[in-house]
Amino acid sequence: MAYRRNIKKKRTFMRRKVCRFCADSSMKIDYKDYQILRLFTSERGKIIPRRISGNCAKHQRKVSKAIERARSIALLPYTTTATR
Repeated sequence: MAYRRNIKKKRTFMRRKVCRFCADSSMKIDYKDYQILRLFTSERGKIIPRRISGNCAKHQRKVSKAIERARSIALLPYTTTATR
């Protein structure tokens, strides 16, 4: 068996995402503002995780709570409509 040694893997540099709400303090998280909350949901209606959206932990908690509130009063859908 041949073993490979000293193989260098090329790593691509991924730029760290910045929280939108920390960068722009004028943006507020509100459950009534469904247009901003729609940016943080997938097309299937799922909440986008923090590692993908780039939010900090504090703002991700507020966003997810606002999405849940907007869903309960029917501003945002829980899921998409399945057509069959």
